[in-house]
Formats: sequence, structure tokens, C-alpha cells
Amino acid sequence: MGSVRNCIVLSVVLALATSALAAERITVAAAADLNYAMPELASRFEAATGTKVVASIGSSGNLFAQIQNGAPFDLFFSADEEYPKKLAAAGKLDGGSIRTYAIGHLVLWVPNSVGLDPATLKMDTLKQATITKIAIANPEHAPYGRAAMAALEYFGMKDAVAGKLVFGENVSQAAQFAQSGNAQAGLIPLSLAKSTAMTAAGKFWELPTSAYPELRQAAGVVSASEHKKAAQALLEFVLSPEGEAILRKFGLTPAAKP
Repeated sequence: MGSVRNCIVLSVVLALATSALAAERITVAAAADLNYAMPELASRFEAATGTKVVASIGSSGNLFAQIQNGAPFDLFFSADEEYPKKLAAAGKLDGGSIRTYAIGHLVLWVPNSVGLDPATLKMDTLKQATITKIAIANPEHAPYGRAAMAALEYFGMKDAVAGKLVFGENVSQAAQFAQSGNAQAGLIPLSLAKSTAMTAAGKFWELPTSAYPELRQAAGVVSASEHKKAAQALLEFVLSPEGEAILRKFGLTPAAKP
């Protein structure tokens, strides 16, 4: 009887431990260019580990400020590797956990309703009379917004289109402006342009990488996290071959291994 009772107790303990692991939940602050990639990454990770991932999507700068002010995130995926470095210097992010996970790419996206082909016209698309509003993310806190402004300057168009620019709070909102017709063009991440919704609604042209500073995207574990192991496990999954395949699917180039 004693051995049977011990087996029952052990089974209950194991069941409780498994349940606790499966019930673990991490909260991720993710740059808006991951709006479509992160749900797929999170779903695959949850299926493999049982750990629930809740993502808060926003501009890297705004998420940086939230973490700086003590927001209860476990992991930060930034579209600019400088934000994680600054947080680590301030003791808000575990410096040893920071990894560059992807290189982002900028595109010029135009809705089908405008009737222009950016692959043919390229940046001259923005000179057309039918383009009265150009959506970009706010460059004050969005890395892709800064990249968009750099590209406009590179092509000598910054002053010419200044009056046409409309700013989204992040790249997802900028893409929505263009997709909805509130803007007739958008300078947005390739990772959003390659989504099913955006490819159905419009066309894009990928800008040459020489036109803007390299978009090196980095992630790190928040120092105050109570789920550091699970957060680190998600980061390692994103860096794994399976995670990299998902990043490539959405036009993000996995970073070279150190």
C-alpha cells in the first residue's frame, strides 16, 4: 500500500509541475514590424513548450520608454539594436542576453486603387499627382520612420514630399493608413508588405539597402522579469533554424551568427 500511495503522490506532483510549466506566461514587447511574424513565432513556441506568449506591439521607441519606466515585460524585440543597448546600460535589460536577431528592409507600398506600379516607377511613384499623402512611422520613436526619412533624403525628395507626409504612431499604423486609402503610398517594412492582407491590397518595391542605415534589430531579456528562463527560451527559438525560417517568410533577414 505504501508504494502505491507513493506512486500516487509522485504522479500528482509531476502533474502539478507539468501544469505549472504549461501555464507559464511571458509578456513580450515587440516592434511593430513584427506584427505578423510574432504571432506565428509565438504560436510555434507555445506548441513546443506550453509557454503562453502575450505580445504588446508598438514602436520601438515607445516600448523602450515603457521598459525604462518599469513596464512589466519579460522580453523586448526592438527594430533598432541601440534601444536594447541603452536599456542594458541603465540596468533595465540583461546585457548578456542581447542578440541581434534580424536585419529589416524598407519598401514603398502602394494600394491597388491608386493604379500605379512602384516596381516600375520606383521612387518616382511619389512624384505622381495621384499621391497626395505618404504614410511613414513617426521618426521620433520608430526606426523605420527614421529609415524612411533617410531614404527620402538619399533620393533628393525630402523637401519635395514634406507636405505629403502623414505619420503613424508605428509602422503598423502607417501601413493601415496606406491600406485604407487615407494615404496613397507608404514607406513601410517588408515584413508588413509581405503579409497576406497587404499583398492582396497593393504592390511594393523594395528600396536598395544603400538608401538608408542598416536596420539591425535586437532583443534582450528584461532585468526585472520573473520568467527569465522562458523569455530566454523564446529568444533562442527565434534564433533557431525554425525561427529564422519564419523571419525569412516575412522578409526579415536573420542576422549572421557571431
